[in-house]
Amino acid sequence: MSDLAAKRVAVPAAKKALFLVFCIGTERFALKATEVAEVLPRLPLKPIAHAPLWVAGIFAHRGALVPVIDVSALTFGTSAQARTSTRLVLVNYQPQPWSEARWLGLILEQATDTLRCDPAEFQPYGVDNQQAPYLGPVREDAQGLMQWIGVAQLLTAEVRALLFSAELSL
Repeated sequence: MSDLAAKRVAVPAAKKALFLVFCIGTERFALKATEVAEVLPRLPLKPIAHAPLWVAGIFAHRGALVPVIDVSALTFGTSAQARTSTRLVLVNYQPQPWSEARWLGLILEQATDTLRCDPAEFQPYGVDNQQAPYLGPVREDAQGLMQWIGVAQLLTAEVRALLFSAELSL
């Protein structure tokens, strides 16, 4: 057996994943990069009547109408700050494995960094926050805690019905 083949057998490769890192205020969060379809600058949005305040609006993108939520407003009740690092991130929203994935826009502050790590480094943090089921496990590093956001759990059934009730295409 060659030296290279012996090293491959001796040290199993860690299953690393790529995450998009963003902030809400001073708190750090992460989205799994495989759920991200595209990162855009902030764009003008058309408001949606009678939607929760954290639903930022809707915009047309590549022939489809895409609903957008402000993750800062959803999580802490304060709208994302208009910074040069604030992005509109399109994610593949698929609340159930058998349902069709649809685009959902997320307004995220300081969405400019990525992290590659083993997803197992994120650990449960012992709080059962039923009001925010999208807040997943946490990972500790030299900068403090970072929390994983579960895209599939972002919307309640009621808001999902409002935002995706009709075929959203042009």
